[in-house]
Amino acid sequence: MTTRLLLLADTHFPRRARDLPPLVWEQVAAADLVVHAGDWVDLAALERLEDASRSLLACWGNNDGPELRKRLPEVARAEVEGLRLGVVHETGPAAGRERRMDDAFPDLDILVFGHSHIPWDTTTPRGLRLLNPGSPTDRRRQPFCTYLTVTLDRGLVTDATLHRLPRRDVDGSP
Repeated sequence: MTTRLLLLADTHFPRRARDLPPLVWEQVAAADLVVHAGDWVDLAALERLEDASRSLLACWGNNDGPELRKRLPEVARAEVEGLRLGVVHETGPAAGRERRMDDAFPDLDILVFGHSHIPWDTTTPRGLRLLNPGSPTDRRRQPFCTYLTVTLDRGLVTDATLHRLPRRDVDGSP
């Protein structure tokens, strides 16, 4: 069996963007599981993604208030295709991240995180895959807004692709 994941983080809408780009909504519809690593900002954003997704695994972020924290855990976990998947918003500084996450999440095979808006794809010494999709709405110091798609097949990550969004899809510019 093959499972297609869409990884998102730091969507910050409607504050930093009015909505997710149309291409991201298309990816939501195509995914078997949407994983969101927090910083929703608005409960309506969560509700829209819940309604549009076949399945959603999500946590809250540092910009999420009490309504979102009441609905979402700080760390969410699920088993997918025999892999132990987790999602958390913050992992601290990049330096030493792999060792810290090995220590903090010995029960996971894949950890999705956000906060930095910087895409990340590494494997820790223990074999934990660390994935940060960046942000589809707020690129900060990055050249593009981004999201990740991941394909799982029989307990393996067979594909992890970072997708760049054209600026016109994010802010209306050519």
